Parts: sequence; C-alpha cells; structure tokens
Amino acid sequence: MLQRRSLVFAAAVMVAAGSALSNAADKPAGWNDSQMQQPTTESIDLNAYNAIREEGLQHSHVMDYAGGLADGIGPRLTGSPNMAKANAWTRDQLTKMGCVNAHLEDWGEFGIGWQQLNTWVRMTEPDTAVFLAQATPWSPATNGPVSAQAIAAIINDESDIAKYKGKLSGKIVLLGPMRDVPVPDKPFFERYTDKDLKDLESLPVEGGDPDMQARIDRYVKRTKLTGKLIPFLIEEKVAGVIVPSRDGKNGGGTGIIFDDNGAALGRTPYHRDTAVPFPVVVAQIESYGRVFRLLENHVPVTIEMNVETKFTGDHEHGFDTVAEIPGTDPRLKDEIVMVGGHLDSWIAGTGATDNGAGSVVALEVMRILNSLKVKPRRTIRIALWSGEEEGLFGSKGYVRQHFGSFPLSTAPDQMELPEFLRKPGGPLELKPEQKLISAYFNVDNGTGRVRGIYTQGNAAVDSIFAQWMAPLRDLGVTTITNRNTGGTDHLSFDDVGIPGFQFIQDPMDYETRTHHSNMDTYERLQPADLKQTAVVEAIFVYNAVMREQMIPRKPLPRPELRDQQSKPLPDLYPTAVLPDAGKGPETK
Repeated sequence: MLQRRSLVFAAAVMVAAGSALSNAADKPAGWNDSQMQQPTTESIDLNAYNAIREEGLQHSHVMDYAGGLADGIGPRLTGSPNMAKANAWTRDQLTKMGCVNAHLEDWGEFGIGWQQLNTWVRMTEPDTAVFLAQATPWSPATNGPVSAQAIAAIINDESDIAKYKGKLSGKIVLLGPMRDVPVPDKPFFERYTDKDLKDLESLPVEGGDPDMQARIDRYVKRTKLTGKLIPFLIEEKVAGVIVPSRDGKNGGGTGIIFDDNGAALGRTPYHRDTAVPFPVVVAQIESYGRVFRLLENHVPVTIEMNVETKFTGDHEHGFDTVAEIPGTDPRLKDEIVMVGGHLDSWIAGTGATDNGAGSVVALEVMRILNSLKVKPRRTIRIALWSGEEEGLFGSKGYVRQHFGSFPLSTAPDQMELPEFLRKPGGPLELKPEQKLISAYFNVDNGTGRVRGIYTQGNAAVDSIFAQWMAPLRDLGVTTITNRNTGGTDHLSFDDVGIPGFQFIQDPMDYETRTHHSNMDTYERLQPADLKQTAVVEAIFVYNAVMREQMIPRKPLPRPELRDQQSKPLPDLYPTAVLPDAGKGPETK
C-alpha cells in the first residue's frame, strides 16, 4: 500500500439509492431509471456460497501463488526486471487457470528501471561492526567498496545547509538525527476486537481529515528543502549517504529496516532529471544510533560500504496484468465486475503483505470461480496493478484509458504536489465504458482476514452488503462502515464515479512490522486468513456479477469536493529533512 494506513473520512457522505435521486441531473452518467431500481431483498444462492467455501477453504492454491510471487520472484519495484517477471508470471497463471484474454496493458512511461544486487555497510574504526542496511530505491552504485570518515548532518531548513559547507567532501554522511527507540510494550500482532469493529460502524459527523492540509504543507516544505539539499550534497561531493530507519506502530521499527521507500531522497528519484547521483542506504536504527552517538561524543568513525545496483533503462513503461472470465447473459455480458490488488512492491522485503497478499487473493478468486465453472452473467475482470506505491499510477492509468479522468489543476501551488494529490482543473471527462462497470473490489491491508467492508460513503449498498454478509458471519465478516479508507487503488475508481471498495482486514503486524520493511516476507503471511479473504472476495464478486442490477452509485464526484476525499500521502523523503527533526552532533 502507498502509505501507512489510517482511517480518514470523506468531507460529505453522498447517498445514491435510486429512491434518493430526485431528478435526472443527479443520476450517475449512463444510467436509466430501470437500472437505478434496487430490490429490497437480495437473491442469495447458498449453493454457490457452499461451493466457493469448499473450494477456497479445502482446496486453496493461495499459498502456492504466494510462494511463486514472494519467494520465486521477490521484490517488485515498478519498472524493474522483477516487476516484468511478475507481470508475465501472473498473466501465465491466469491463462493456465482458464481465464481468457490474459494480457499486459501499458499505462505509460514510468521512469528508471533499477534493481539492487548487493548492499553491505560496516564500521571499521574505532571498532568493527556489521550493520543491517539496504540501498534505497534508485540509488546508484558505489563502484566497489568505499571507505570514508563518517559525519552527521542535521538539516531542518535551508539555513542549516550553510553549516556544512566545505565539510562533507569525501565523507559518508549520516543524514538526520537519531530518533527515539521506544520500549516495545504493546503487542506487534493484533486483531480487531468487537468494540473496534463497532466503532468503525459509526460515521463521525465532522467528516474530512483534519490533518490532511497540515500533512500536505509538510510535504511541500520537505520537497522544497530536498530541492536545495540534493544539489548541495552533489556540490560537496559526498561519498555516500546513510539515513535512519523509521519507527513502526507500537515501537515496531526496532531491529529491522523500516522503511526503504521513506528513505529515498528526492520527489521523483525514478526520473533521470531528478535522480540522486550519489549512493544512499537506509540503516537499521540501532546501527545508525551507534555511529551517531560516537560522532556526538567526537569519536572519529570510519565506515565502509558497498552498494551494487543496476539500471536497466531511463524510460521504462509500467504494465498492469489483466484477464477475464466472460459474461454469459446476452443482456449483461458487456457489463463488468472487477477485482484486483497491486503487484508492485518496495525492495527491502519481498512484498508479501504489501501487496503480494492482495494480488494472490485476487488470483485465487479467479481460480476458485474457474474451478467451479461458474457462468457469470456479467464479465469478471481481474487487474493487478503496478506503480501503486509511487502514486496509484497503474490503476489511475487504467481508469484514465478506460473510464475517465479529471484534468488536473495547473495552478502554481498545485504544481508543487505530485499528480495524485492535485485538485481537478475541470469537469470529469467520462468514457463510454464507465457506465458498464458495476464495481471494483480491492484487498490491500496486509495478510489479515476480512472483517467487513468500507463503502466509501456509498450508503445505498449497506442493505445489499448486509444480506451478502449474513451467511458469512461464522467467518468473522460482520462490519459495514460508510467511512472512507485511503491509500490504494480503489480510489482510482471512486474518483470517476465507479463503486470502488476496500475490505476491512485484521491489522495483524502490518503497521507494526511488515509495511515497507525487510520483514515483509512470506513468513508474515497467514494462510488461514488468506484463504478466508479469497472466499469472501469471491462471494462478493459472484453476487455482483449474478444480480439483476448493477451496484448502486453515488452521484458523480464534484471537483470542489474531490480534494477533501481520503488520499494517499507517501513518505518519499527521509526523516533527516523533516521540519523540527532535532539536534545532532556538533560539526567540527
């Protein structure tokens, strides 16, 4: 997932039941009155429920898919050779299980292709010590082992840069203060309690995310600061940079690398004109702390590091893996229900929980329905995205090509933001296919089992989903919330008026240990939870493709409200350049 998960709320909850739409101007584009009518009682096929449960719980392939993806291919940075392998592998798996038209769709140019081959860091003076460290994505290589004196640089604002002028040449720079390392006195691994789930059901009336503007302001401030900092470090001819690993929830960032993406310098390090030309690594906080304290006490430290990376091209394109189970109803077969997750990951681990889990669950959904020889009335389409971690690029590109998009604002303040945070610069432009897609279902909250679903403010689906979920209560699926949840690919659909849904999942150790860390590996996956998730998602997809009506929609998004919806806000900048980062060792 693009960012650490937090519950954020829409500025307004817009209900779109057919009975609530009083005039034609309010109706979702392309829909007529007969499509708007929704039945009071859902037609539930319990035989289908039983068959899906049997196939998904007793004959699951989900961990086989997980092993092939996380172990066999490994980390899948967008634009990298491993990402290309994952696209091809998932396409072939979908063909093998019986899907049709399995193919890759190009969503456009991404940028630099890159992979890490080897990284190691050690202290050689005043003592020898091996550190846990990894290159940050798109870091250049060191051209063999480099040995240099270490120096700490604490730069909170542009005025701090002058303190280090002429002092960094040939040095390995510890960029940023030593953070607190709290005692882990709370569990790393947890599930939602009944109270947690009950609390999710209530919708706070204030709406919006009160911290969003403050976070955006910090983001812009950091962008401007790194825009000054990087040229300075280039001019100083530093030998390399080490940044500290961040913390996780409940102090979970101890003893691991957490995280590689948050340590990358520069707003778009995957574009050649903004790439960082010196090696950058992120170190385990305990390793970083030892060197930082020695320097703080004026003890000279020598660091040796070797960063071996490979660039594979400056203009790599991004691709989504797409395949279908064709619809069979002559009236409805052109309509679509989509299921998906993002295939790309960061590099410290193998992308198992973020979001290998959602990807292999989507594969398993398609396998279950193919194995049961389901004849869906509508077409079922799977899409496995790339570029999610850098800004929802894969799903945004797909939605733009197939369904519609907003032209983005070019106002000066908006141009300081990444594309996915900019406000609309005009009305929503829809494509004919937009009216044919009923819903998109997404899993991207780690390995935890499904406990319910976020409706993104689409209260018209509450009674529908409640009836679908009633036979699933024994699997722990109980909760419907009209809250929004942000940070992943369902937002691309929600932005253009298509019902996009993310499931509520048990937190497990996602926020504490595995999200964007070197702990994000196969071992963190929970087989029973992934089986349950696949069964639940398969049942939701089955119900959506078999019902007579499409899923009800909210009114089309209004441009003036779109900027207040829940959005991802990635940490693509080091803690070293956060405002008020702290004080460091005195520079000699």
